[in-house]
Amino acid sequence: MPLRIAIVAGEASGDLLGSVLIRAVRERVPEAEFYGIAGPKMIAAGATTLYPMEKLSVRGYVEVLRRLPELLRIRSELGRRLAADRPALFIGVDAPDFNLGLEAKLKARGIPVVHCVSPSIWAWRPERIHSIGRSVDHMLCLFPFEKPLYDRAGIAATYVGHPLAEALPPDAQKDGSRTRLRLGGAGPAIALLPGSRQGELEQHADLFIETAKRIAQSRPGARFLVPLATRETRDYFESRIYAREAHELQFTILFGHATLALQAADVALVASGTATLEAALARCPMVITYRIPRLSYWWMSRQSVIRYVGLPNILAGEYIVPELLQDDATPDNLAQALCNWLENAAARERLQERFARMHAALRVDSAERIGQALLPFLAPRAHGFARQAESDADLAPVRGR
Repeated sequence: MPLRIAIVAGEASGDLLGSVLIRAVRERVPEAEFYGIAGPKMIAAGATTLYPMEKLSVRGYVEVLRRLPELLRIRSELGRRLAADRPALFIGVDAPDFNLGLEAKLKARGIPVVHCVSPSIWAWRPERIHSIGRSVDHMLCLFPFEKPLYDRAGIAATYVGHPLAEALPPDAQKDGSRTRLRLGGAGPAIALLPGSRQGELEQHADLFIETAKRIAQSRPGARFLVPLATRETRDYFESRIYAREAHELQFTILFGHATLALQAADVALVASGTATLEAALARCPMVITYRIPRLSYWWMSRQSVIRYVGLPNILAGEYIVPELLQDDATPDNLAQALCNWLENAAARERLQERFARMHAALRVDSAERIGQALLPFLAPRAHGFARQAESDADLAPVRGR
């Protein structure tokens, strides 16, 4: 009988993490079956999704309020199904606003719960760690400074590193990436990553396009690489290019391929989130920006306990790349900050060396650490497969006579 594991991820970064996790488990328990809410990478790894993952891709208090009835309905339906199914394990991948409430109910019913990706308790609302402890049996942390927080709170946790650090090569891939994208050497290449969610595009598309227009005024040969995760976001961004009368600029719209764009680019403008870490691991100097509705920004600012929002700055413990947020995020400011990087080769080289050290610290064989952390939850079944394999091996010579 297969080992059934429920899993829920809520956005593109969680989809990548979930796919790594699924493969790590299946290396130890080949017949494990995953089902829940999954994206394309998790589905390719063998998961079955019951709802489109995009339903969970909402950020900001105002945006969540608009979608709250639908999100509550999905969580309630999924919770009832899982309570009846009683999977061997539930794994929540990021999406804490959705997952933690679901996890608390499942844990109360005796279903083991593991959560992958610690909520940003080190950045804002640190008191959440107590409710997290009531919701999960084990936390998988992506960053080394997170595990001590859980240790002090008496919550089981394992530092597993970041799968992106494993997925990206430890050395620069600039020349090969530029060749793949057929970029000549005449002008700079600027990667534009406005976000993976439709709501983020609505906040950022015009801002990023107007920034590109200002850069093109001083650097007419500039190329702009725009990787977008879905057909909807790609169509929306292209429509805004024409609405802002920027169709004469050299935009290259990519369907995915964010890493390729970042490896090929000289600099990048990146919406705050996991993409900023991806840019650092690709050794791409960047400017971090973000806009959300004013009410959401006001509330989140009141709850913040650190000065930084970008992962490279958080990991470094200081500003190593500019952050221009909310009212400071204007086309003029962003264009100037990007051009500052383009004009200072020595500063770019120093930053890339810093990124290389950051990459090395996060590259710790995440799949192996994830597998070891989950083994106590899977041990009876994993050991059963191991015993069966040994038995088959013992019988093989007899069968061959």
